[in-house]
Amino acid sequence: MSYHLIIGDKLYSSWSLRGALALELAGATYTEELIKLNQPDTRERLLKHSPTAKVPLLKTEHGTIADSLAIAEYLVERFPNANLWPKDIAARAQARSACAQMHSGFFAMRGNMPFDLSHDAPLSPMPPEVTVEVERMLALWAECRAVATETGPFLFGSVSLADAFFAPIAVRLRTYQVALPAVDAAYVEAIYQWPAFKAWQKAGLEEIVR
Repeated sequence: MSYHLIIGDKLYSSWSLRGALALELAGATYTEELIKLNQPDTRERLLKHSPTAKVPLLKTEHGTIADSLAIAEYLVERFPNANLWPKDIAARAQARSACAQMHSGFFAMRGNMPFDLSHDAPLSPMPPEVTVEVERMLALWAECRAVATETGPFLFGSVSLADAFFAPIAVRLRTYQVALPAVDAAYVEAIYQWPAFKAWQKAGLEEIVR
């Protein structure tokens, strides 16, 4: 089956990015529909697809799935051979835990460092609550690397759903020019060199000139 992904602006929608990267990891065939955010008709257009009026939304043969985490877990079930989560049990558990923590937290980073692929300036001064969350984020990444059983540039060695979920964080850290330890800077660079992310970034930056 071909899936249909409904997203917001690629330039600004971090949640949409997660859904798209998950589909790319799964190797799923899909089409996408972009609904521009913060427009007078945005909510009306989204409500035609889901009562959440939020993106991303994935239309499937089993109904419309809202929320990037739910989309990811659905794809895990539908594409069991894609190894979307790490193969090792401990690593897989840590990956799920890390994604859930990020998915439901880090509000200071979200509020003070809005996702914008075109942004290129430091956050000055950086609020102390943001500093605390950046430090916790880097510690969370270290916890992931500590249980990784595969080698490679991503959090668990090979690319996984964890990287799809933390890609927007990597964008925030780079575009707001946050100084990072070498290991974390290398991880951010790995995200930026990931072909699926590069394609999304290119499309997002092209939205500026449309």
